[in-house]
Amino acid sequence: MEYYDSNTVLYLNGQFVKSADAKTDLYGQSLHYGYAVFEGIKSYNTHNGTRIFKAKEHFDRLQRSAELMHIPFPFDKNELIRQTYKLLEKNNLKDAYIRPLVYCGTNMSLSQATESSIVIMAWEWGAYLGCNLQKVCISSYQRPNPKSTHIEAKASGNYINSILATTEAKNKGFDEALLLDIDNYVAEASGANIFIEKSGKLYTPSLGSILPGITRATVIKLCKTLDIECIEKKITVEELKNADSAFFCGTAAEIIGIGSIDDTIFPATWTETLGATIQRTYKALVLEKQNYEVII
Repeated sequence: MEYYDSNTVLYLNGQFVKSADAKTDLYGQSLHYGYAVFEGIKSYNTHNGTRIFKAKEHFDRLQRSAELMHIPFPFDKNELIRQTYKLLEKNNLKDAYIRPLVYCGTNMSLSQATESSIVIMAWEWGAYLGCNLQKVCISSYQRPNPKSTHIEAKASGNYINSILATTEAKNKGFDEALLLDIDNYVAEASGANIFIEKSGKLYTPSLGSILPGITRATVIKLCKTLDIECIEKKITVEELKNADSAFFCGTAAEIIGIGSIDDTIFPATWTETLGATIQRTYKALVLEKQNYEVII
């Protein structure tokens, strides 16, 4: 996939520059140690024009991630949102994936960053996991110990874990990996949270070893709106495999159903599941076809 061409521009430290001309420091901590934080955001072409979904929540989390990782964040978030809309306009993008990245300067030591830069990029990107029900395996890789790093931060280095899990899954013929936590409870996919359905209720792993996804929070609020009982708890592999259905959710993935875990096929017909209801409602929300945002 090509993420940019000779006409693409990005936002870099207050200026719009050609992506092909942008440069990075080969002596930077971010390149050498994964010492950076980022966000994944989506914009949609709605009847109200191009709208960035939950822009404030994403930039708030970007700041929080930087603070947790001791990376300076001297940026005005409202200004970043305004510039992101300009970035979309300059690149003639409406339905787009947006990637802000806060990265650190020259420093070969393992010490706290004293300066940082911000870049915002955008490109056309469909649903990250596609549209088909996912064939998933439980990964041999676990989510990092929450005492080893800030799991709740969207930090670049944390995603080496995700790359390893996804690579393993695809090499085995699966679409995606599901990682467990250090106590062997269900955690999350490589880049998405998980919900399972059992006997008319939804369950999702409680916080602690997972990224507190913005889409996850949106799904939980939609459940309240739709009068669907949603319970946050530790979920065992046995509970997962005995579920009626399951789905992943995330900004890039949106809402995508899971067809099977390892050799276990979920018995419910996807179109009749609570997940499918959430999928339809979420799409209506991001496209502003119905004003659920007033409620959630």
